[in-house]
Amino acid sequence: MKKSVYSLVLMDDVVSAIDRMAYEQGVSRSALVNRVLAEYASLLTPEHRIRRLFDAVCEMLEPQSVLQLASSEGVLTLRSSLQYKYNPVMRYTVEINREAGEKLGVLRACLRTQNAALIACLQSFYQLWMALETASNPSLAQESSVSGTKYTRVLSSPKQPVDGQEIAECIAGYVGLFDGCMKCFFANMPQMAYAAQQTEQYYWKHLTKEVAQL
Repeated sequence: MKKSVYSLVLMDDVVSAIDRMAYEQGVSRSALVNRVLAEYASLLTPEHRIRRLFDAVCEMLEPQSVLQLASSEGVLTLRSSLQYKYNPVMRYTVEINREAGEKLGVLRACLRTQNAALIACLQSFYQLWMALETASNPSLAQESSVSGTKYTRVLSSPKQPVDGQEIAECIAGYVGLFDGCMKCFFANMPQMAYAAQQTEQYYWKHLTKEVAQL
């Protein structure tokens, strides 16, 4: 949706209240005013669509108590502890593109650590995960990248027409599968070959047609 600059005459008290709300929600004054007016006019903006999508994803993932969820303007953040020394925490972020297109958005996974052994295990998991995804869909080989402890995956829009609820199910399913595979991998370390075998079995058992679309 195109945006333009408009001049409005507003009461100072109204602007002060809007500024407080915007600060509490971590958004700009313009973004909040745009959202409020769009909701009042029953107009679905890209931001509103994304917020609805994230709300649905959070609702689906909430029963998984291992995931800590938080959403802000345009970004869904998830944290998950790994069964490893000192319980390191994996941080996921999901960003959705404002405009609909071939690419739905991006998932990023990152773990902050200086532990060389943990970094090596994490990179081994990333390589295994990418190999499994490529085996399930060769076109995904170009959609993932690894840099140190960071993993990035471009999410494709489902090829078949789907609604917001179905897209939320795909995202929740993908995050759940990724997190489940990683937990399986680390739970079976340090036996690398066995951990890889168990993770591969977990992946194929829990991969769904909906998740495969991403």
